[in-house]
Parts: sequence; structure tokens; C-alpha cells
Amino acid sequence: MTTLILTCRLAQLNSRWSILDQPNPRSLHQQPTPRTGGLAVLAGGLIGSVLTGLVVAPVAGSTLALLLPGLVPLATLSFLDDRHGVPVKWRVLAHGWAAVSLLIAEFAPDSLELPGLAGTIPAWTALLLTFLFIVWMINLYNFMDGMDGFAGGMALIGFSTLAWLGQANTGFAAFCLSVAAASAGFLVHNFPPAKIFLGDVGSTTLGFLAAACSLGGSRAGLFPLWTALLIFSPFIVDATVTLLRRLWHGEKIWEAHRTHYYQRLVLLGWGHRRTVLVEYTLMAACAGSALLAVRLPPAGQLMLALGWIVIYGLLLWGVGRLERRRATVSAP
Repeated sequence: MTTLILTCRLAQLNSRWSILDQPNPRSLHQQPTPRTGGLAVLAGGLIGSVLTGLVVAPVAGSTLALLLPGLVPLATLSFLDDRHGVPVKWRVLAHGWAAVSLLIAEFAPDSLELPGLAGTIPAWTALLLTFLFIVWMINLYNFMDGMDGFAGGMALIGFSTLAWLGQANTGFAAFCLSVAAASAGFLVHNFPPAKIFLGDVGSTTLGFLAAACSLGGSRAGLFPLWTALLIFSPFIVDATVTLLRRLWHGEKIWEAHRTHYYQRLVLLGWGHRRTVLVEYTLMAACAGSALLAVRLPPAGQLMLALGWIVIYGLLLWGVGRLERRRATVSAP
């Protein structure tokens, strides 16, 4: 409710906190739109976690306390970046510190969990991979926040699924549900056509929380880490494959672009609403698969993971095929 009320207020163009996202040749929106929705999500999530910690599950407050050292600087710098612009070096420093804060809080896994396989890994390898994972999640969530209703929907489905998987730990589940509820309140005004955007303050903090909850739940033995990656795979796969493709073509990866797969579908004429509804279906399928995976034997988990690799390969190929067909039809 807190997020819903704050989002409604921040969506007004005359709000004193309003920061307008102006359309440009690389954006998908056509009208100036406030990009301060992340403040509402952050406030709603924090208030929900504190109240839950006081009334229902005190452990939720402990979870929040572990996250604040990285979350507060990250959110603060991201808000300043939304408002005035911040040099890249300071953003990199904030992202790095957010990752280090989770390493200090011992969020790094002590074993490698893959579908149907588990084993130990050297401590330095675990720390390095965890650091890179956190930084990438922060950035990829920011990259993927480019379509109405997209990032909010991923947060709602993703954190709700983590809560279900982690229900054995009341505090963990309550914290995840607080983030999911805050995302739902924001989504009311962000669903196409969006009246407000997350902005960097929302997208980076949601990416940080997604990484933290995935690692924390795995570390506590609530679910294998790879199932959390499966839940958020609609974002992870699109962002990672797009980055690798741009590197392969020698493009400047730090420059804004419209070549993510979801952006390409919008530009193909699908529009925000149709594209995001299809993405919701994909997110729900991934969430359902993650819930199924924890009940499967090792061989079943491996087959499920291989199945999703094939599915994503077909989906990515399908987008390219649609583009080629359109180019053929449009050619004189």
C-alpha cells in the first residue's frame, strides 16, 4: 500500500521529487515520464520489511540489516545519477562496494550447485564468482528496465517465487514477500502504458536484492542457487546474450542501445503490452520450473535445465527469424 500511494504521488508531473525521463532515439517511450518509481519501491520494501520484522518474523529485520551497508550507498548514488548524472567511476565503485558488502556478510556459497551435480570449490573462486554475479545482476536489471511493466513484473514473480521456495525460513520468506508486494504496488502505475518508471534507483536496488536473496537463500540451504538463476533467467539470458553479441560485433557496450531481445520485439511492432505479457508467461514458466526442480531427483534436474537451454535457444533464434522475415517483406 505504501508503494502504491507513493508511486501515485511521484507519477504526477508536478511532484517536487519528479525527475523526467526524456525520450531519445534509443528509448522506447514517446512522452516525458517520471523515473522516480524506484523511490516508492525502496520505501515500500523497507517499511514492509521493518514492520514484518517487528510483528511477524524478527529474522526479516536481521536480513535487512545485513543488506543495508550495500543497499544504502547504492540507492543514494543511483538517485543522484537519476537526478544529476554521476561519472561512471563512481557508479562502478558503488556497485563494487555493494558486492563486497555481501561478501563481508558471508553471502558467498561454499559449494558449487549445478543441476544434478554438487561439489566444493576453492574459497577464492567462490568469492570472485559471487562478486561478479552481484555486479552483473545490478547492471543487468538496469539494462533490462527499458519496457513498461517489465522490471516490475520480473520482481513481483521472482521474489514471490523465492519466498515460496524459502518458506521454511519465515524471515527470509517475509522479506522476499515485502519486496514482491512493493513491486506490485509500483506495477499498478507502470503497466503499459506506464505513468512512471523505476529509474536507476529502482532497477539497481532490485538487481542487488535479487542477487542477495538468491545467494542468501542458497547459503541457508533453502534452495539450490541454480534454481534462483532459473527464476530470473528471462533477464539473465537476454542481457548476457545481448552483451556477448555486442562484444562479438565490436560495439561499444557502454553506449545506450535498443538491441535487447525484448526491445527488438517492441520494434518489430509487438508493442509494450503484447511483449510484456509474453515475457510474463516466460517468467511464470521459469518460476514454475524452479518450484518443480527442487522436487526432482538429480537426473530430472539435469533434464529440466537442458530443456530450458533448448527453449532459450529457440526463442532467441525465433526473434532473429522474425526480423529477417520482416526485412524480406519490407524489401522493394
